[in-house]
Amino acid sequence: MSRPIRLALRFWQVTLTVTIGIVGCVLALTGAGDLVKWLFSAYSLAVAAWQAVGMVRAAMNRQFGLDILAVTAIVATVLVGEYIAALLVVLMLTGGEALESYANQRAKRELDSLLRRAPQRAHLAVEGGYRDVPVSELKVGDVLLVRPSEILPVDGVLLSAVTSLDQSSITGESIPVEKFAGDPVLSGVVNGQAAIEIRATETAAASQYQQIVALVAHAAESRAPIVRLADRYAVPFTLFSLALAAVAWLMTGDPVRFAEVLVLATPCPLLIAAPVAFIGGMSRAARNGIIVKSGGVLEQLSAAKTVVFDKTGTLTYGTPAFAGVRPQHPFTADQILTAVASVEQYSSHVLAASMIAAARDRGLPVYEAHDAREAATNGVIAKVLGQEVVVGKFSFVAQHASNARRTEIGPGQLAVYVAIDGTYAGALLASDRLRENAKPTLRWLERLGVRQTMMLTGDATETAHHVASELGISRVRAECLPADKVTEISSVEERPVIMVGDGVNDAPVLAAADVGIAMGAKGATAASESADAVILVDDISRVAFAVSIGRDTVRIARQSIVLGIAVSIVLMIIAAFGLIPATAGALLQELVDLATILAALRAVGGRLDKRARVASIPGTDRLGLG
Repeated sequence: MSRPIRLALRFWQVTLTVTIGIVGCVLALTGAGDLVKWLFSAYSLAVAAWQAVGMVRAAMNRQFGLDILAVTAIVATVLVGEYIAALLVVLMLTGGEALESYANQRAKRELDSLLRRAPQRAHLAVEGGYRDVPVSELKVGDVLLVRPSEILPVDGVLLSAVTSLDQSSITGESIPVEKFAGDPVLSGVVNGQAAIEIRATETAAASQYQQIVALVAHAAESRAPIVRLADRYAVPFTLFSLALAAVAWLMTGDPVRFAEVLVLATPCPLLIAAPVAFIGGMSRAARNGIIVKSGGVLEQLSAAKTVVFDKTGTLTYGTPAFAGVRPQHPFTADQILTAVASVEQYSSHVLAASMIAAARDRGLPVYEAHDAREAATNGVIAKVLGQEVVVGKFSFVAQHASNARRTEIGPGQLAVYVAIDGTYAGALLASDRLRENAKPTLRWLERLGVRQTMMLTGDATETAHHVASELGISRVRAECLPADKVTEISSVEERPVIMVGDGVNDAPVLAAADVGIAMGAKGATAASESADAVILVDDISRVAFAVSIGRDTVRIARQSIVLGIAVSIVLMIIAAFGLIPATAGALLQELVDLATILAALRAVGGRLDKRARVASIPGTDRLGLG
């Protein structure tokens, strides 16, 4: 079936109206003018009756919209004999719905592209080769082949030595990411130019991409409360239009003038603007690695007055990193770091990778260790160059070095103690680092109108206040249980309030906030399921960017609605003086519809994203926005 035929069937109301018009033109050419009048009038009144039924149903539910203007305009033009104008009003109504549908599809293209890209089949490793199977049949532990430029079907671990993954469609990162053997890989990203093998760590349903698809599907089905913003203008706009039309009739004594005014009061611009703008805003957010679950979230973001952050994993990276060495004479810092890095090669401790990286950054050698033994939760013992090296907690190291002594640590720091051949050698310090762009993000939020900033954390008071002071956050509540966080959020007076967190323990408070934002880059968690928006890339500045998108979307929606009202009012006033015939007025109103849609489509935001990169915070040009 060809595309024109598909479009004609899809928008059958428009097709029927155009067909009626063509038939009327043919009849007029044959001299059957009276038949044309009856055909156009009967069809227009039938459409008006159908619209009236919907209007009555809405009124019974106490929903008073703008349908009365359209119905009145059709009836009035038929009664005064302007049957061509009546058909054009019908075309405007049906065409407006078609234009809205087209604009929605245009605005949703980033959301729809995620849904269309969902992997359907995978190459499962079997004895003697590979077999194609539906992704729904994959199990944890399956080994899969991913060919060049294919989409990874499930979350997994890379088995091949190295690959380059394009994550732009998921996280908005424009630069491919290098992954090495043992690194976790997420479903939905695109493989590079070499075939790779991965081992599935999740089923398809539990994988990151399917979680995103579910969020997107939910977002696409939602309707923003501000879509009803047009209805707030409905009563005054309807009363003004009817009053102006009545005055024009009374002043001239010509009922045609009543119809001419009402033709230009047909409310398509008001009905179209807000839905198109909000779908465009959600599409823009998805393109930049932010899944917004409903249009209403964008409205709340635009008006936010307070933002509350969890600390660990949100304002900080969430993993302790090497911060320095405190050697004990006669050992040197380099000796201690070399010994620890060599031992930590065999440790699963969260600090191991950080210590090894610190040694390599200093150009220190990392030697092979022998007889490595790990004491769970306490430390590691191994032999390096013939010396016994003990690394771990103070109590564990003190069992192997009688001269061990505790070192002084600052807020948010922890110490890893070291003994070499039974002698205390010193300690290595580690701390959970602040995110580099945390402070600029707070400044960006303040410029966007979010005046109050607060931090809630389960961490120790001293550590919490230390982090808060570095970021300039004055309102802090430390040592919080999940229930305490919910209580604190409920007591915030400056609303709407945004809560940003990343852990499972943040799920209750994310649900309790006006807008819960989950840092979901590490996978689908309870936090992302209970949140109103999910940031798919590990970048806190996207919180401010989400607020910016919300403000832009609401502004554009309101501007588009006001544009439609203003142009309609100007044209109605001109028509009241008899300067715009009913048929010409109906044609002009079609142009108003088009202008309103184009104005609302600005919310899709290509130029807005470029402006945000320039005007927001240092470094956003490297974040892959847009």
